[in-house]
Amino acid sequence: MSGTRWRITYTVDGPLRYVSHLEQVRVWERAIRRAGLPLAYSGGFTPHPRLQVALPLPLGFASEAEWLDLWLEQPVEPERIVQALTRTLPEGLAIRSIEEVPLGAPPLPAQVVAAGYAVTVETTVSADEIRRRIEELLAAETLPRERRGRPYDLRPLILDLQLEEARAGECVLTMLLSAREGATGRPEEVLDALGLVDGFFRVTRRGIVVQENLTQRHKDTEI
Repeated sequence: MSGTRWRITYTVDGPLRYVSHLEQVRVWERAIRRAGLPLAYSGGFTPHPRLQVALPLPLGFASEAEWLDLWLEQPVEPERIVQALTRTLPEGLAIRSIEEVPLGAPPLPAQVVAAGYAVTVETTVSADEIRRRIEELLAAETLPRERRGRPYDLRPLILDLQLEEARAGECVLTMLLSAREGATGRPEEVLDALGLVDGFFRVTRRGIVVQENLTQRHKDTEI
């Protein structure tokens, strides 16, 4: 195995919030090609560009920190990668940072365990009542729900839930939700469990958490 592997942290906003996950990956592929970067491809009869997005972003969600792993066939200075891509990325995608990661590191999606969200909800419910509902929800042992006709328990998917801000006509909730395969929490389901899903809401993903960071977070909390 040769070449280099880079992890790009980027934001998503504007019209690209309403572009599907697969189309966003195609947008990145086209931008990389136009930038003239030596994108690596998989082997076999149908080679695919070597790109990995950490976690699909649901339609309509903005994001402050998505992750994309990019493989290049030859070494390229990180500053050149950022400069070249900045010229070709469409409005709504912006690079925040870039770092090189080992070629043999685990696949990026396999490392993800959770995701953090900020949800702004239009509501007339008071801050005290929202706090009471949050406490009641977090104290529950189970939260039986149904998704696509199949029952599941929402409670273990909620790792953290707080009222960050309350102002006239709206509030901001922060959520840390499980994002493991087969065990993914969704912000709108949490709103529904809180009785707040009927109002207009906007979701921004603030970050993605891998196992190492989640373990450290728990240690810091214990201290």
